[in-house]
Amino acid sequence: MQTQSPPSLIQRILHASLVKQILFGLLAGIALAWLAPGAATSVGLLGSLFVGALKAVAPLLVLVLVTASIMNHPLGRKTVLGPILFLYLFGTFSAALIAVVVSFMFPSTLDLKIADVAITPPGGIVDVLKGLIMSIVSNPFKALIDANYIGILAWAIGLGLAMRHAADTSKAMISDVSEAVTKIVRVVIRFAPLGIFGLVAETLATSGFGALYDYAHLLVVLVGCMLLVALVFNPLIVFAKTRRNPYPLVFACLRESGVTAFFTRSSAANIPVNMNLCRKMGLDEDTYSVSIPLGATINMAGAAITITVLTLAAVTTLGIEVDILTALLLSVMAAVCACGASGVAGGSLLLIPMACSLFGIPNDIAMQVVAVGFIIGIIQDSAETALNSSTDVIFTAAACQKV
Repeated sequence: MQTQSPPSLIQRILHASLVKQILFGLLAGIALAWLAPGAATSVGLLGSLFVGALKAVAPLLVLVLVTASIMNHPLGRKTVLGPILFLYLFGTFSAALIAVVVSFMFPSTLDLKIADVAITPPGGIVDVLKGLIMSIVSNPFKALIDANYIGILAWAIGLGLAMRHAADTSKAMISDVSEAVTKIVRVVIRFAPLGIFGLVAETLATSGFGALYDYAHLLVVLVGCMLLVALVFNPLIVFAKTRRNPYPLVFACLRESGVTAFFTRSSAANIPVNMNLCRKMGLDEDTYSVSIPLGATINMAGAAITITVLTLAAVTTLGIEVDILTALLLSVMAAVCACGASGVAGGSLLLIPMACSLFGIPNDIAMQVVAVGFIIGIIQDSAETALNSSTDVIFTAAACQKV
C-alpha cells in the first residue's frame, strides 16, 4: 500500500486560513526587505494593486449594499444602528480623554525646527462641519469617484428608502447587483496575503525605522494610548454591552480587521474586509451594511488620540499651561475633528492645527507639528487605522450581540 507523502510547505500555505496566509505574507515581506531591499521595492506593486482594488470596489460596495439592505428591510423590523452610533461617538470622545490623561502622565516634547510642509488644513471646526454637510449633498457620481462616503451613504439611504415600494423585479435586480459586487469583494480579499507581502516589503525597504528613533517617546505615548483603548477600554465597553467575556471578539477583530488595516492604512479601503468579517460572524446584514461604512467615517478613536497627543506635545514644548476644563474642551474638539478626518492615510494629521488653535498656537508652528506626524506616520498612521477599523466591527458586533 502506497503511503501518501506529507503536504509541502506551499500546499500548507495554500490550504491555510486567510489569517495564517496574511501572517506568512507579513513575515515573507520582512524577510525580503531585510535580505534583498531592491527586490522588495519591486514587489511593492503587489501592495499597490491590492490597496487600489480595495479602494476601487469599496465605494460601489457601500452604495449597492446599503441601498439593497434598506430597500429590502421589512417594515417594522428593528435594527441597532442607534446604539452603534452612540458607541462610535462615545468611544471616540473617550479615546481623546484617555490620550489627555496619558499625555499629562508622560509629557512629550517636539523639535519644531522642521521645514514647512505645504499643506492647507481646515480653518476651524465650522469648516469641518460645513464640509460634512456639503458632502451629504454631493453629486452621487462625484461622490463615487472621490470616495466621499458621507455622500455615498446619503444617496444609498435615499435610494433605499425611495425603492422600498418599487416593483419586485427592480428590487431583485438591485439585490443581484449587490450580491455580484460582494462576490468581487471576496475575490479581492483572497489576495490580501500577496498585497500585504508587497506593502510590508516596500515600506521597510524604502523607509526603514532609522528616522523614527528621535521620536521614540512620542511614538510610545501614541501607540500606548491606542493599545490601552484596544485592549482595555474597548473590552470594557463590550462587556458592559454584552455581559460576556469580550476578549474573543476583540482579538478576532484585531486579528482579521486590524492586521489588514495596519498595512493598508486606510479605513475606507478596509470596509470590504470588515463587511466580510461581519458576514463570517453571522451579524445582521441590514445593520452592518450601514454601520461599517458609517464607522469608517465617524468612528475615529485612533484619530482622536493622534490629534490630542500631538497637540499636547506642541503645548508642552511651548510651555503653555493647560487646566482641566481646557483639557476637557480639547477632548471634545479632538473627537469632533476626528469625525471629520478622511478615511485615507494621514487624514487625521491635517486636523491638528484646528486643535492647536484652541491654545493660540500659530498656524506655522502647528504645521510643523503636522510635519512631525508625517515623519512618524509609518507607525502612527498604521496603528491608528488598525484601531479605527477594528473598532467598527467590535462595536457593531457588541450591539448586535447585546443580551
